[in-house]
Amino acid sequence: MTLSEGYRNNSQIARRVTESWIYNNMFCPRCGCEHIEQFENNKPVADFYCPNCGNQYELKSKNGKFGKKINDGAYDTMIERITGNNNPDFFLMGYSRSEGKVNDIMLVPKHFFVPNIIERRKPLAPTARRSGWVGCNILLDKIPIQGRISIISNGSIENRNSVLRKTQTAQSLKIENVSARGWLMDILHCVNAIDAEEFCLMDMYRFEDILRQKHPDNNNVKPKIRQQLQFLRDKGIIEFLGNGYYSKLK
Repeated sequence: MTLSEGYRNNSQIARRVTESWIYNNMFCPRCGCEHIEQFENNKPVADFYCPNCGNQYELKSKNGKFGKKINDGAYDTMIERITGNNNPDFFLMGYSRSEGKVNDIMLVPKHFFVPNIIERRKPLAPTARRSGWVGCNILLDKIPIQGRISIISNGSIENRNSVLRKTQTAQSLKIENVSARGWLMDILHCVNAIDAEEFCLMDMYRFEDILRQKHPDNNNVKPKIRQQLQFLRDKGIIEFLGNGYYSKLK
């Protein structure tokens, strides 16, 4: 019996095959456990879990490469999951249906999800079967690179220890409070947007207007920038060089 036997819908076949690949090949990026287990069908939140550390994962797969947006489910449900801190980590798999192989797998840890990376789609038309239903998109390019951990890239398998180290570094940035998490993600974006490895406070202050638009309730943007830079320094993402200068740590 083949994995696709009994399924006629292409999306059902793709889901069956990609889930089987993860079950048979994927380790846990959180703890390094050699194998992850699959939940029974129709689990409300996740698809897989680690039998060692208990971490949960949801799989999103696509024939081809993921672009800047990833189609997801209901908007309100997604926002509720993010703000309730009960969302799983995401595996993003890009595969080639014609070649029958996996080309890309990326891990996005759950604490990198904040409301402003979730785009609300237009309600379905009155003529649609689910009239008025509102879906959402995950804006992948809005997630800082520290939260996009490559496991397979263009068919090349990343070193497992490197994946585990990057996941541990990403875990150090975990913040439960959603508002504080949003600030951290935005500051990370600003740091990543600076081309040079070394930068100064004035480089960060150039993002002040953008940050003020994203956080209109905060009237002390510059002190907030300094606070978040100190947090990133304490977590080993950047190094303080003195006199308002910083260096990005690899």
